[in-house]
Amino acid sequence: MRRALKSFLIGGCAAVLAGGSFAYASGGSGGMSGGGAGGMNMPSASGPRYDPATEYAKAIAAMKANQYKDAARAAEHVTDAVPKNPDAWQLLGAAKAGASDWKGSRHAYEKAMKLTPDDVRVHAGLGLALANLKDPKAQAEADWLKSKAQACADTCPDAARLKAFTEEVESAMQGAPAGAPKPSAMLDRSLLFGGAKTGDAAYEQAVSLINERRYDEALASLAKAAETFGPHPDILTYQGYTWRKKGDYARAESYYRQALAIDPKHIGATEYYGELKAARGDIAGARVMLARLDKLCAYGCADAEELRRWIDAGGDPQKN
Repeated sequence: MRRALKSFLIGGCAAVLAGGSFAYASGGSGGMSGGGAGGMNMPSASGPRYDPATEYAKAIAAMKANQYKDAARAAEHVTDAVPKNPDAWQLLGAAKAGASDWKGSRHAYEKAMKLTPDDVRVHAGLGLALANLKDPKAQAEADWLKSKAQACADTCPDAARLKAFTEEVESAMQGAPAGAPKPSAMLDRSLLFGGAKTGDAAYEQAVSLINERRYDEALASLAKAAETFGPHPDILTYQGYTWRKKGDYARAESYYRQALAIDPKHIGATEYYGELKAARGDIAGARVMLARLDKLCAYGCADAEELRRWIDAGGDPQKN
């Protein structure tokens, strides 16, 4: 690797969870231009622009306070901003379930399922929603969880939660007793609410693992960070980088595009997306990303110079 990856996020995510706000947004300027009507945003294009990481933090805080409708409202802001982010849909599904909006929960988990079909949390959440809707398809989700639990045989890291998830879904299918706590809320409390320190530690560990080329372990750590902080562009950028190093260019591109949708001026995502384009042979596309970097780095930066090396080499310079 040409250089050690930088840990941009440490401390920053804690600020989000504490109520701070980053400078990036999902769209352009949120304010009104002072140059008269010619610079004014039209009403159709000047609605609220939400910071997905901040809204994700709001949703988690509301879940902690059992304010499920508020949590769902904030989570919907996240899914509107980054509709390809599975953690956002999973959180929305949990919030809708907490509010006993089982149809809404089912819809959110179905969206998450399309993005992460092997996520045990998503199968459990969808199973709970279907069970509470008296939908016989809940049995398929219970069977999927049970099969995974049996294959795990108490030896894999997911053993305990697979067993718990299976019991939750089967209990819901049988009809949970009146007054019982909402299972989806308990499910997500244990998985999503580790706090800023836990998320920062997972992110820092992921950066170290990437530098050691331990990519599968790095992805697992990045997933833990994402559960805490939601769709943060730094996390998304490194998820894209790691999938690219694993050779999955399509998945890498998805993460880069998510990061740039949140923060169009993110230098790391811009550089790495350009490198991905160069690796694919799309030199023209890489030059577009380089032009953006040259504007972002008015006085030059290592990121732009590195991407320029890739372009000059017609792809990965380390392979030539």
